[in-house]
Amino acid sequence: MGLAADKIEKAAYILKVVAHPLRLSIVELLGGLDELPVSEICERLGTEQSLTSHHLATMKLKGILACRREGKRMYYSLKAKDITKIFDCLENCECNMV
Repeated sequence: MGLAADKIEKAAYILKVVAHPLRLSIVELLGGLDELPVSEICERLGTEQSLTSHHLATMKLKGILACRREGKRMYYSLKAKDITKIFDCLENCECNMV
């Protein structure tokens, strides 16, 4: 018996939102932490702030991330830490990837 249609739609939605190397890196980074400011996310990932902010805003809009402001700093966190389980699943996948 397969997954219900709503579960399949939810899985497809989440996969589509995180289907970018930088977005996956952000998910992995935030998975082990409560929250981080944008500047520290950029520093840890070695990315430009404008590009990183764009991806953070998209993931927030799509419901993957939560955000809070403290003064001028924006702090991001994962809404559901379980999303990091995707890495375990993909690590064990025996796909023929190059």
